[in-house]
Amino acid sequence: MNLYDLFVKPYESYSTAQILLEASGTVFGILSVYFSIKKNIWVYPTGIISTLIYVYILFNFGLLGDCMINVYYTAMSVYGWILWSKNSKDHVHVDVSWATNKERMFAGVLFILSLALVTLIYYHKPYIDNQFSMQGTNLGLYHLDWANWLDVITTSIFLVGMWFMARQRIENWIFWIIGDFICIPMMIFKELGITSVQYLVFTIMAILGYVNWKKSLKEKSTIKS
Repeated sequence: MNLYDLFVKPYESYSTAQILLEASGTVFGILSVYFSIKKNIWVYPTGIISTLIYVYILFNFGLLGDCMINVYYTAMSVYGWILWSKNSKDHVHVDVSWATNKERMFAGVLFILSLALVTLIYYHKPYIDNQFSMQGTNLGLYHLDWANWLDVITTSIFLVGMWFMARQRIENWIFWIIGDFICIPMMIFKELGITSVQYLVFTIMAILGYVNWKKSLKEKSTIKS
């Protein structure tokens, strides 16, 4: 696979509008991560725009299973937006902290439930992608390759990461770093070169976010003492 096949060929059949729409989703996604690093509530408006764009793109491509997962991302972003609004003194920025043991236990349960939910969606994906028709459709996980199974795992990782972020917990960045890093080779395998570069950028930004939030908490603790 050369650079042309990875970054250009997949987009030859796309219209200009489709390319601009996907690019817009990517830009808003990067903006969302940037605002998250800054502990700025605009992480959610920009993130919602990005996920809604991908909901539209995936729906039009008939990828309804993936579309439903992005609908969940959108719902989690609304939940996070509400929590950050309540916990922000200036209605823009929030304070951060480490998760409690109880929250970490809940995150473990959430991860397992997310694995079950996403696997269930993929089990019914042939039916969903066939416009909710069983005609000529066989349910099951037979259609999944190793990249799809990684997608199941990373989706669950991201869902837990979104929950930790909504709670303003530093641990969210650990999940984003792991999930984004896994997605890089997965997207290359799917011949989505531009998206793989996006996840590389996300990985770097997530590392910066982790460092920034830890530094912010340390500075706050120093001021209090």
